[in-house]
Amino acid sequence: MFARKQYWIAAALLIFAIFAVAQQAQQPAEKADKVIKHVPLKATSAASGHEMFTNYCAVCHGTDGRGTGPAASALKIPPTDLTALAQKAGGKYPALHVTSVIRGEAELPAHGSKDMPVWGRLFFRLAQGHEGDVQQRIANLNQYIEGIQQK
Repeated sequence: MFARKQYWIAAALLIFAIFAVAQQAQQPAEKADKVIKHVPLKATSAASGHEMFTNYCAVCHGTDGRGTGPAASALKIPPTDLTALAQKAGGKYPALHVTSVIRGEAELPAHGSKDMPVWGRLFFRLAQGHEGDVQQRIANLNQYIEGIQQK
């Protein structure tokens, strides 16, 4: 089971790498010099929103969630500042929208088609079809993002 999880995590990383390389190929000359360092993802606990954020989101959104991750400068569209979501939504954290984004159900210009982000599908595969585990992952990741909102 652990090997299967590692396989899907590696597959997700590969998809992300292909997406990043494709975007980089379309960059102007000054951004073409930027190289995204690819590192393997670690298996994460469904109970830790912080751990999932660090492993899945920080590469683009930064460890602080402000959109300044190591891959951000190589992307065509800058990552969203996740610490300002509530502020942009009139002071209320948009939990349902964030859930939709994590599941891959919302279209965002920075993520391209509904195929990005891959986290909803990855979570489903990690959970081996157990929707409860997927919901726990999304809820805990969502709770973590809510916790980093600017005051």
